[in-house]
Amino acid sequence: MAKRKVQRRVRSILGEDPTAVVWCEIHKRIPEPPADVHRAAGKGRLKPGHHWLLYVGAVAFFFVVVPMMLIDKLGDRLDGKRSARSTRSRPTTVGVAPVEGATSGRGREEDPNNGVFDGDWNLTAGRLLLGWYTQSPSRKRLVMLARDRVCVAASPRRRLSPTKADDFRIVTEYPSSEVRVEGEAGQPRGFATFRLCFPDGSWLELGRLAEPEDADRFLRTVNS
Repeated sequence: MAKRKVQRRVRSILGEDPTAVVWCEIHKRIPEPPADVHRAAGKGRLKPGHHWLLYVGAVAFFFVVVPMMLIDKLGDRLDGKRSARSTRSRPTTVGVAPVEGATSGRGREEDPNNGVFDGDWNLTAGRLLLGWYTQSPSRKRLVMLARDRVCVAASPRRRLSPTKADDFRIVTEYPSSEVRVEGEAGQPRGFATFRLCFPDGSWLELGRLAEPEDADRFLRTVNS
């Protein structure tokens, strides 16, 4: 369960004991909004912030790993040329019959919204999504169910420990009459998701539920 430090912080910012809490994320990439919609919303960031160690790793990969891969590939080409000179036999081409019904996958229909939200940027979920990482660069959000409202809290930091965080704050809040939380109990741990559904028909899906006990209790609560 959430550590005492987190629980104390939740009670402090809510002013009451929560019904249920769970750490979660937008578990897929946010789709690209139309340029005019994004501009009208202030052109907020659509990706989470990255820790400085990620940039260090990227630099190391570019200057160390990539040159080694190129050298290795060049060596393989030289070995291949030597092998080609040493043999006079020509390769035999074997035809492979196409499998009936097989497709290249190009014709498959893909969800342009990646299953993240309903697709209308002008409705409540779309507007919430447009400001998601502007409110906080962190991936993590703490959804808190209170007596008559649903609150979403985040830390101003890029990284945090869900079990020890104590600097998160409410970034979005809805009366219970303006949001419905939908989620099935008994979902596989690590793959569970739930949705914030709004009266205008829009919805936002959240996943990567942290703290298994909190996630199980949260899903049982919203499913009851």
